[in-house]
Amino acid sequence: MTTPSAHTPYGGAGFGGQQPAGIVVQGLTKTFGTHTAVTDLSFTVPPGSITAFLGPNGSGKTTTLGMVLGLIRPTSGVSYVDGVRFTDLEHPAQVVGAVLDARSAHPKHTATTHLRVYCAAIGVPDTRAAQMLDLVGLTPAAKRRIGEFSLGMRQRLALATALLGQPRYLVLDEPANGLDPEGMAWLRDFLVAYARNGGTVLISSHILREVEQMADHLVIISDGRLVAANSMEELRAAYRPRVLVAASDPARLATALAAAGHTDAQVQADGRLAVVGVDAEGISAVAADSGVTLFGTTVESVDLEQVYLSMTAGRYAAAPPGPGGPWSGPGWGPGGQPPGQYPPQPHYAGAQPYPGPQQYPGPQPYPGPQPYPGTQQYPGTQQYPGTQQYPGPQQYPGPQQQQAGPRQYTGPQQQQYPPQPYYGPPQQQSTGSEGPSA
Repeated sequence: MTTPSAHTPYGGAGFGGQQPAGIVVQGLTKTFGTHTAVTDLSFTVPPGSITAFLGPNGSGKTTTLGMVLGLIRPTSGVSYVDGVRFTDLEHPAQVVGAVLDARSAHPKHTATTHLRVYCAAIGVPDTRAAQMLDLVGLTPAAKRRIGEFSLGMRQRLALATALLGQPRYLVLDEPANGLDPEGMAWLRDFLVAYARNGGTVLISSHILREVEQMADHLVIISDGRLVAANSMEELRAAYRPRVLVAASDPARLATALAAAGHTDAQVQADGRLAVVGVDAEGISAVAADSGVTLFGTTVESVDLEQVYLSMTAGRYAAAPPGPGGPWSGPGWGPGGQPPGQYPPQPHYAGAQPYPGPQQYPGPQPYPGPQPYPGTQQYPGTQQYPGTQQYPGPQQYPGPQQQQAGPRQYTGPQQQQYPPQPYYGPPQQQSTGSEGPSA
């Protein structure tokens, strides 16, 4: 299994010197009957980058990718790849490689046969089949039927299919589904190297930790509408970590921090001071100058998962397991929005008002086995006529009584049909004198 490098055809050198223009989505809207799956969606995938396309299930990600690839006709709006609509590309498979459904391959085909069929369809040499199998690590399974593949192996085969045309764009819908940790690490390294060599990736995924390690840009949608379209650096700058400080005089420390230019400091309900925009060392220096004693500091970093949850909380958010709903205390990030998680809840709301085991009739109030009619109350074997009451074998005609049967039966040769005398063959009666006639 190999990874693309500067000498492989996947990158700027393999694109024929053409300067890519990226993927541009402008005002895409798609309506299915009375349901609008995507509403006026616009964003740009910069060339040479990995753009993560995120959103809850049912938010319109797959529908959007289908419109970008010309598989779904938009109700309104348009999308471009290198400044051209996908449907107008002369050799689309040599410009864009796509993975939308890893289960679409014919289960009776071998991996090699599957790739050679695609090579013929898109007009590239069938020698690419073996090259792509080696690239994704499926050479040992080249002659196996695809129906025997695991989901992770199918994902690798789908990526190999997308790469047959040496495209400069990859559009991937959940390509990490079914991959083991080694496979996910390989996919991450592959895509990073692909983008480093000039390729452009638009990837939809729910594995946020992997996305955070490789994505350059984020596009987040919810309920078919754009929520955010930023670079990772912009999001990290907006969602800075905060420091929780336990101090002898939190209010005095907050005033000292504000005087030093750090105005984002708020006293929490537990008495700690939440500070954003300055690290623990800077807080310690201000506390020493102001005569405030610090008892401890805790740094809370905001990761992509927290950013994502804070942006998509709403229609797809599950109800909290206790009273009060989402945390309404001071938060951090743009506009002081909380990162989307719930604080520890008290006992489950309403647990005590519901009847517990003691209030419901337990096994004791229900009639036990004694009150129910037992085997003694039902007529037993003594009450029913037993074997003595029924005629036993002695009362029924036994074998001794039936022995006279053969002797009593009169066979056809003994009584009914007595033997008849045998008179020999019938005699011929003579009509003339004895002897031969003259």
